[in-house]
Amino acid sequence: MRRVGTQEEWQAARDALLQQEKELTRRGDELAQMRRELPWVRVEKEYRFETESGERTLAELFEGRTQLLIYHFMFGPSFEAGCPVCSSIADTLAPQVPHLKARDATLLLASRAPLAKLLGFRDRMEWGIGWVSSGGNDFNRDLGFLYTEEELKPFLESGAIPPTVVQNAEMCGTTVAGYVAEGPGLSVYALEDGTVYRTYVSTARGLEPAMAYYGLLDRTPNGRNESATEPLWLRRHDEYE
Repeated sequence: MRRVGTQEEWQAARDALLQQEKELTRRGDELAQMRRELPWVRVEKEYRFETESGERTLAELFEGRTQLLIYHFMFGPSFEAGCPVCSSIADTLAPQVPHLKARDATLLLASRAPLAKLLGFRDRMEWGIGWVSSGGNDFNRDLGFLYTEEELKPFLESGAIPPTVVQNAEMCGTTVAGYVAEGPGLSVYALEDGTVYRTYVSTARGLEPAMAYYGLLDRTPNGRNESATEPLWLRRHDEYE
């Protein structure tokens, strides 16, 4: 229920909230430091990717820099269009590319669909970001962003598939099984003395920093205003009415 008060009451409540927000910021700084201090894991497998410049290794994706961020975009081989949620994330990521380059970091999208299909969708969305196909290797699977039919069987046979999953599968032009086989994620790498190391991996709500609209909606009176039992409001940016 909406609470209406005086300016003085609002200011007192806002000042109290500000102290909590500052504490959250300090805690966020501490967590960021802990991320940077995670142990590096050497990438032993020789992954090869389809790129606009031909086949490339993981080390070559750094493009001469020492840091690499890869967003694992849900666009499987059976998809006709990219996941609308991942598309909303790419809307946020694409403009960050030049700023990250200035800080010695390359940012790319990676998906399992054929490269031509990925680049065609990128042109439609007008994103200025590199996109590579990982369909010919185990990259997504090794990171936990690809699931087998056997692993998905309990979920698919549960009879309780969320309406958002059905909706997103339809929007991608694939089946529910084809849609949930793919998973979103962010993986981060460092290149040192010719060796690639994995330094960080995240998925699910760990991807929210790349969903800027949620942080803004969290500051509005209605907030996110989402329900697990209703279709998701998100659309690709050229599909809103």
